[in-house]
Amino acid sequence: MTATTREETPVVLEGGGVELRMKEAGGGLSVAFIHLPRGTDMGPALKGMPGDLCQCPHWGFLLSGRIRMRTASGEETYEAGQAYYWAPGHAPEAMEDTDAVEFSPTAEFGEVIDHIKAQSG
Repeated sequence: MTATTREETPVVLEGGGVELRMKEAGGGLSVAFIHLPRGTDMGPALKGMPGDLCQCPHWGFLLSGRIRMRTASGEETYEAGQAYYWAPGHAPEAMEDTDAVEFSPTAEFGEVIDHIKAQSG
């Protein structure tokens, strides 16, 4: 893959207004287009993972919205227009309707997505 659009990227997780589209980008990384409606707290879906937190690193850009990221060492808020790196050990909460584009290791992100699907299934 050399390029993709949101519309060309398959939906891998959906429900409650949350939409995650993901496609392998090459080099062991995947690109994801993520929509989280205001009030979405991913913490409950991450229960059972080490520390009850996402263990996959993400590099991305917030297109719109605002996210509060909880980690073992505290909280930080990210806003539209910011590029970010989230190290393993985090749980996001959407403070506003949020859209982001992320790049993540395919295998690690797949494990997190499988865990979330199992929690909701």
